[in-house]
Amino acid sequence: MGRAEAGTPKAISNALKSKGLQRLRWYCSACQKQMRDENGFKCHTQSESHVRQMNLIGENPTKYIQNYSSQFLHDFITLLRTSHGEKKIHFNQFYQEYIRDKNHIHMNATRWHTLSEFCKYLGREGICRVEETEKGFFIAYIDKNPEALKRADALRRKELQDRSDEEQRQRLLKEQIERAHRQTELNKTDVPRILERKQSEPIQLKVVSKLQPEANSAATKNAEAIKGINISMSAPTTKPTASKRKNVFSSMGKRKHPSGSAEHAPDKRRPPSAIEEIISRETRGRR
Repeated sequence: MGRAEAGTPKAISNALKSKGLQRLRWYCSACQKQMRDENGFKCHTQSESHVRQMNLIGENPTKYIQNYSSQFLHDFITLLRTSHGEKKIHFNQFYQEYIRDKNHIHMNATRWHTLSEFCKYLGREGICRVEETEKGFFIAYIDKNPEALKRADALRRKELQDRSDEEQRQRLLKEQIERAHRQTELNKTDVPRILERKQSEPIQLKVVSKLQPEANSAATKNAEAIKGINISMSAPTTKPTASKRKNVFSSMGKRKHPSGSAEHAPDKRRPPSAIEEIISRETRGRR
């Protein structure tokens, strides 16, 4: 039975059925044709076109396998570089993105039999950075383009420059801190200290009397007074004379010397002290 003509209901139905991704085991890489079920794939392998294509491949199988492997690797790396760049991504997740295209080269037509084998090959050849973790393999593309290498070199130099600047700033900061510590040690004696006292220790107060010098001075004055009394008692007694009051109006008409003092200054006598009154009183009592 031949294929349905384009535009007919049967062709449209077949196109709708084949829309989307079918099982890879029912895909023929030699003829680049996808079958929907096992019966369809069996009928295709028995067809004349498939047998002729397989006889052609059987003449030099290594050549065709090498071509399929090169095409698969090229498409895989191109999609990885354009979609993710140099970012790290899970290998199996990216492979699901790659096989979304129905016309892609399937891995069963290449020389790699498993995804793990292909992932290890990318790491050995230096095409990608491969990291194996508990969640599986992670890959990141290594861009070897000359412009990319120049950008990476410039970025590396910039990082080294920033690191050297940061180290210099840290060294200057450390020197300033050490200088401040030395200055603090020099000025440590001038800084007032805070009283530190434990709460459990009792408070001790020391009272110092400031009246002791005054008491000593008072005792000294009393001793001098008694000594003066003894001296006056041993000296000859004289009759005290009453002091006359000063006449204020009598000095108004007197002239003054150019120096400002009067010509005849009146006798100025101080009033008798208490000790002198006591001595004079005792003297009068003896008489």
